[in-house]
Amino acid sequence: MLDGVLVTSAARTVVDIARCTSFAAAVVVADTALARCMVTSAELLHVLSRCRRWPGSPHAQRVIAFADGRAESVGESRSRVAIALAGLPRPEPQWVVHDAGGRFIARTDFGWEQQRVVGEFDGLTKYGRLARPGQAPGDVVFAEKRREDEVRAEGITVVRWTWADLHPFESTAARLRRALTDSTAHSE
Repeated sequence: MLDGVLVTSAARTVVDIARCTSFAAAVVVADTALARCMVTSAELLHVLSRCRRWPGSPHAQRVIAFADGRAESVGESRSRVAIALAGLPRPEPQWVVHDAGGRFIARTDFGWEQQRVVGEFDGLTKYGRLARPGQAPGDVVFAEKRREDEVRAEGITVVRWTWADLHPFESTAARLRRALTDSTAHSE
């Protein structure tokens, strides 16, 4: 009960949404619920087990198996879906880059450690609303450029994309595929 109204639990709500909406939309909801600690994977699996014969349950199982609470934005969740649909290797969300001496350089949206490639989804939020007090968008862009230079100095390829690149994703997928292939060829 919430203010006298009967409601479902967060886990049940996530599973119900995953049963009846698109894969991408359901992943966004599941990722967000996990990231905000509204649910745990165990709670989602428990609810799934209770409704395994309900319509849409196989779809919900795929969503919950794919969900990852490390996604920090809708754009990152949608990017993971696009990467998977493009048949690319699964990246490590929030991959951390250190220099040869172990100094922290960056936490990236996506990383393919073996191939030394990172992927960065760029929404406008990080250049505007997320700027620290007194920090202009240009300052944020400049800091991001310096951060990317440090990542590249470690022999890591950086591939960036925006909302406009998510649909259609083919050209971004091609750039990622090229980076992943090129870095694998160079490491052999």
